[in-house]
Amino acid sequence: MKAILVNDDKSLRWDDVPDPILSNDDCLVKIEAAALNRADLMQREGDYPPPAGCPEWMGLEIAGTIVEIADGAKEKSNWKIGDKVCALLGGGGYAEYANIKYDMLMPVPKNCSMVEAAAIPEAFATAYLNLFIEGNIKKGDTLLMNAGASGLASVIIPMAKAFGIRVITTVLTKEIANNIKHLNADRVVVTTKEDISEVLKEELENGHPVDVAIDCLGGEIMGKCIHYLKHGARWIMIAALAGTKTEIDLKNIYVRNVRIIGSTLRSRTPEVKAQILAKLVEDVWPKVESGEVKPTIYKVLPIEQAEEAHDILYKGQNVGKVVLTVN
Repeated sequence: MKAILVNDDKSLRWDDVPDPILSNDDCLVKIEAAALNRADLMQREGDYPPPAGCPEWMGLEIAGTIVEIADGAKEKSNWKIGDKVCALLGGGGYAEYANIKYDMLMPVPKNCSMVEAAAIPEAFATAYLNLFIEGNIKKGDTLLMNAGASGLASVIIPMAKAFGIRVITTVLTKEIANNIKHLNADRVVVTTKEDISEVLKEELENGHPVDVAIDCLGGEIMGKCIHYLKHGARWIMIAALAGTKTEIDLKNIYVRNVRIIGSTLRSRTPEVKAQILAKLVEDVWPKVESGEVKPTIYKVLPIEQAEEAHDILYKGQNVGKVVLTVN
């Protein structure tokens, strides 16, 4: 089969690789679409190696059709050849086929295309993990979701809204704010016009403090913002695209009982990931099928144009997910 490989100069090529070998609990999936994540860029740069046992090529979420089922997977699951599925992978989605443990597969939600389904597993699992497991967020709470134009925000914001949560998000320009209107955030802060730390101070003084923050930016502003949260709030760091260092008033942290939580989905055990996916299907699939929560697709390209697709993420041009299709 073919897969996207990284050349020595970090460019990409669509080239031959060995066919997948099924373990006893695996299903073989013919991949029809694979969505991009920033982790793919980090892996391409050599900064985010795949977990042991995963293929060397990138790709954390796919949609496709089951074409073969190993004996153990037949005994332990209800999957059938021909089932349309989407899946969370440790790596290896930029390819024609993938061998995937049965409990990493989810049915494609009704009313979802295969492109939309490919954009669900990683982003939705990350959203669910950080909102409900790490964040323990509840109906009526307030969420700060930084970087409102990101692919992850395009999932977290509507998911939070579907569960009755008030959402504040940040963008760089008024144009981007207009582009994410469909996500229905309650307050969109254009950070070139407003200081987000002052906004959070205002929200706190007006009785609407942030209960949970999900932050992929970090940097200097994180330390300024964390002073203006609700007592007992959770600040969840999932990346540090704006810088890895900040200055924090530690007294404020213990006086206000604020928790800073580091969180990545990829580092979780397969058992934990399987539990998250099962909860997704149980709790979120009905809201996907009703149209309350949908992935936002920015652009679809054939997998042979993976380099062009990566450039969109490198340049920060996307509002929503970029997806590769596999013929």
